[in-house]
Amino acid sequence: MYIMHFDEKQLQHIARRLQLDITDYVLLQQALTHRSYLGEAAEALSNERLEFLGDSVLGIVVAEYLYTQFSDRSEGEMAKAKAVAVSEPVLAESARNMGLQDMILMSSGEEASGGRKRLSILADTFEALIAVIYLDCGLHAARQFILRALESILLDIEREEHIRDYKTLLQEHTQGIHKKAPAYIVINEKGADHDKTFTVEAKLDDVLLGSGEGKSKKQAEQAAALQALENIEKKPIHGLAL
Repeated sequence: MYIMHFDEKQLQHIARRLQLDITDYVLLQQALTHRSYLGEAAEALSNERLEFLGDSVLGIVVAEYLYTQFSDRSEGEMAKAKAVAVSEPVLAESARNMGLQDMILMSSGEEASGGRKRLSILADTFEALIAVIYLDCGLHAARQFILRALESILLDIEREEHIRDYKTLLQEHTQGIHKKAPAYIVINEKGADHDKTFTVEAKLDDVLLGSGEGKSKKQAEQAAALQALENIEKKPIHGLAL
């Protein structure tokens, strides 16, 4: 269903549906506006600036949560957990759970090409929404929203069950954007038979996404997938728009 625009009543309904106690409906509409929509509504503002701010708010809230909740975990363990919690597939899933895919303003062309299912669009909209809550209601409200939306993955982190998700998260990401899964290639084995260390690269076609080491091929693959997720969070890799 292609949505042309929202009026104030629709925005109030969206706010109630998302359980948001906000009053700035102009910002809310901007958060729900993908850049493709600007070609069809010249007066519109895209959610890119809000997404920039929301990404930072999300990062500090998740980092603070991990720091205060898991005093026995090292910096490296917390960094790995954070990479999963704020990864694009996790944010996109949170967006889907709250029905954001049906609320985004986008061009008819983006709509036709599957934009409502695109992980990057869903994740960016989720982050833009965080920015609106932060600006309109403050950090405490933004923190409550984030922790509620990410409750499932944070519970997995508490149970130390998130580690198994790296390969799954990476595959969901590449399948959502490029319709293909990454390949894992063993590039090195070292050590005695009873104490081998494997080095694995995760690739999409010929593009290196990440690499990792482990005492088994499975561990090395998970490490490579984690590095790939961390790289994707920072920037597109070698010109590939992930």
